[in-house]
Amino acid sequence: MREVVVVGGGPAGTKTAALLAKDHDVLLLEEHSTFGRPAQCTGLITERVLESTGVRPEILNKFTGARFHFPDGNVIELSTNETKAVLIDRTELDTLMAEKAKDAGAELMTSVRYEGHSITDGHVSIMTNSGSYDSRAIIGADGHSSKVAMSFCDNPPREYVRGIQYDIRKESDVLDMIDLYFGNDVAPGFFAWSIPFNGFTRVGLCTSWDKGLPNDYLKTLLRKNGMDSCEVVRKYSGKIPLGGRRRTYSDNLLLVGDAAGQVKPISGGGLYPGLIAAEHAAQTVHEALKNDDLSSRFLSIYEKRWRKDLGKSLDRAYRIRKMYVKMDDDDFNRFVSHLRDERIMDIMRSADIDDPGVAVKRMMKHPAIMIRMLPTVLRSIV
Repeated sequence: MREVVVVGGGPAGTKTAALLAKDHDVLLLEEHSTFGRPAQCTGLITERVLESTGVRPEILNKFTGARFHFPDGNVIELSTNETKAVLIDRTELDTLMAEKAKDAGAELMTSVRYEGHSITDGHVSIMTNSGSYDSRAIIGADGHSSKVAMSFCDNPPREYVRGIQYDIRKESDVLDMIDLYFGNDVAPGFFAWSIPFNGFTRVGLCTSWDKGLPNDYLKTLLRKNGMDSCEVVRKYSGKIPLGGRRRTYSDNLLLVGDAAGQVKPISGGGLYPGLIAAEHAAQTVHEALKNDDLSSRFLSIYEKRWRKDLGKSLDRAYRIRKMYVKMDDDDFNRFVSHLRDERIMDIMRSADIDDPGVAVKRMMKHPAIMIRMLPTVLRSIV
């Protein structure tokens, strides 16, 4: 019998497995034949996140700023003197992290699909397409549509957004800037992006679930920007859980990463919160095994721990998102004049993209700024 079975071979799963494998017998099950595929991520992360992975994939590009495109054609350029984000190959990252977990002592199995589990006398029997595996604990790291998460109570995320992106063969004139597009005709309920790297451009967007297929909006964006005739080298698509799940623990079970809904509601990024939560998951399971207590009561400390680190940030960001989705194109256009305020520009230049809600909180401390922005904010709340 294994001590721990981790379901899912993304970064949250492989980091949890690597940490636990130092002291425990760990088996990691990945449903796909290779790690990191299919890729469903922009690959845009901060250096802080890259360091927390414990591996070093090739950096495809570095970015010092962004251009914000609004529905009326206005563009706000925000540049800095420091690297704000780097672009990496997510497939390479996932592969390297899987290798790190294996080197730490975890056993990795691919093409094994989780189908369910049962708990008897404090032990877990995990059913898969290739047979059953017995364990003391199971960790669900099986992504946005986690079957492990749905195995206990009514536990869906608050919402999903749908996303799509293309890598197209197009060289950009400016390599250190990201382009972000806002508006309900562009990406209703979210935003679109254009990211240059190595002679290519990664163009994508997400939309609220009820706004139709994102591919239709992406084709329109490509046509509008004169990129519809460019060769499409690779396509990615998927969905992102936002707003968290009701619970991330049960008897003999923890959820981590996208499976737990630990995703930034503003950007849709899951690496930063997932990697932090992985550390708490590993620590909690280690303590539970040491104390021979894998009850829901004992494992509940995991949720307390990760929420202490991430809860305020994720909750604040989701409140901002709820305001954002109510904005119409006129509201977006009104923000242009606010964003030209040098005080706001300074706040945005120093913003942490791993926790953008902090920048909004800083803006709220300036009464003059908030008075000017209040009408627009109120329209988005009502």
